[in-house]
Amino acid sequence: MRLGYRKVTIEDVAKQADVGKGTVYLHWRSKEALFTALVIRASIELTEELLGRLRADPFEVLPHRFVRSSYLAAVRRPMMFALLTGDTELLGKLSQGPLRQIKLQSGTHYSQMMIARGLLRGDIPHVDYTMRATILGFYLLEHLDREATNFAAEAKADAIAHVVRHGFEPAGVPDPSVVADAAAELAALLEGFLSRGRAWIYEGRAP
Repeated sequence: MRLGYRKVTIEDVAKQADVGKGTVYLHWRSKEALFTALVIRASIELTEELLGRLRADPFEVLPHRFVRSSYLAAVRRPMMFALLTGDTELLGKLSQGPLRQIKLQSGTHYSQMMIARGLLRGDIPHVDYTMRATILGFYLLEHLDREATNFAAEAKADAIAHVVRHGFEPAGVPDPSVVADAAAELAALLEGFLSRGRAWIYEGRAP
């Protein structure tokens, strides 16, 4: 992780783990497979955290709360933060691989289901793209502006939530039954991702 995808070698991994290179190759046939497994494990951990929060409180499905929780969960996991920001120096071509495509597809599904339930504004042109671009700015700003590093993660998460709540969600308090229905659908979506990730790690099937 410290050296990044391009610089690290299987020999480096084996040395760090105090095992022979053959032992590493016994489990992963290539460096790409090894890094993919690490990313998927981090993705599973993050998704399990979000799913737990959603099950504890269905209102976590609301865009402003979901993006806040997602941001804080990603910040605590440098590898996931790199994947979300497309940090190619750190993760190389993995940042453009199938996991990123799954993330983008899931984001589109989420936006569509929230618009259909009146929990996300449908009058904004290309709302999925617009909201994604807005949120991504919070992830990327500190790479462009060093002063942005002075803000704590909680403060940044609160700022993301405020922008999404007032810029992309309808005014007023949502119907609890509608929220519960949306939460159930999102939970199913997250569970599907977990199943695909675990199948790749434990059964060798592509995510």
